Amino acid sequence: MEEETPSPQEAIEAEREEEAQNLKREIFDFAKLVVWFLIIFLGLKYFVVEGYEVQGESMEPNLSTNDRILVFKLPHHLSSIGLFSSHTAFDEGDIIVFKSPDTQDKRYVKRIIGMGPKTESGTVDANTRATDTVWVEFDEGKVYVNNHIVDEAYLSDRDRESHDHHELELGPGEYYVLGDNRSVSKDSRSFDAIEDEAIIGRAVIRFWPPSKFSLIR
Repeated sequence: MEEETPSPQEAIEAEREEEAQNLKREIFDFAKLVVWFLIIFLGLKYFVVEGYEVQGESMEPNLSTNDRILVFKLPHHLSSIGLFSSHTAFDEGDIIVFKSPDTQDKRYVKRIIGMGPKTESGTVDANTRATDTVWVEFDEGKVYVNNHIVDEAYLSDRDRESHDHHELELGPGEYYVLGDNRSVSKDSRSFDAIEDEAIIGRAVIRFWPPSKFSLIR
């Protein structure tokens, strides 16, 4: 028995239906791609790396206003997990971005000068973790941590000029932060120590403007 040949009209309708099905598949595939992209993007932004635009002159000459930097967040997230709790996400001298302790929805970028003791790991640093607490003193531009002067090779004598005097004792999970431009920076001299929970991550790369692309140290 011979197969019935579809009429021209039926052939056109079948072709249109196939095109419609193909279009639906393409839309569905595109939607899946968008969803996966958003999941990966948001995951990277929340857990791994995030962009930040520097505002103000408090980190000059090392970072200037409108510079754009990448903030690496993963080590800090990992350090809050039991398996990695002995890992120290930051070191003295690191530049970090953190939530403002005194202004809602504002972030600051400063340099870590002193870190509270981390006794869980069983190791202590000769200068800053030799006791259960850490004592920081800022005296007219010079900084002392547990009576040891901090070597700030990243600053010139002019950058560190200041007539301020400030002393603070740090407990576990607390950080003493300063801006590199001491004469204009609002930092731990005014709002005291910041908590570990306030830290977003460590600044690792300046990517804008392109002429100033560099690793951040």
